[in-house]
Amino acid sequence: MRASQPPLPAVVHNAAAQRFEVALGGDLARADYRMDGNVMRLVHTEVPRAQEGKGVAGALVRAALAHAEAHDLKVAPMCSYVRSYMKRHPETQALLASGTGSTL
Repeated sequence: MRASQPPLPAVVHNAAAQRFEVALGGDLARADYRMDGNVMRLVHTEVPRAQEGKGVAGALVRAALAHAEAHDLKVAPMCSYVRSYMKRHPETQALLASGTGSTL
């Protein structure tokens, strides 16, 4: 049985920098976006190598998608991780901006 991992620090929406972020000690994990009208273009997800495999990227994307849903935004998954995440979670596909469904 695999030991449970400690809970992640909270994901913070840094609107000024257009990203969702998690502080991990001296490192920063982030999911960057750019707004285009009411479309949130998720352009990059980055997790420090030492933190990979701990659910950090998934937490960042979940927070970004929750934000989009709460603010009636559509999502354009420009980042390969976000595309993969949305493909694995069909319940998120209602958020897709028109014309982006074929990218999944």
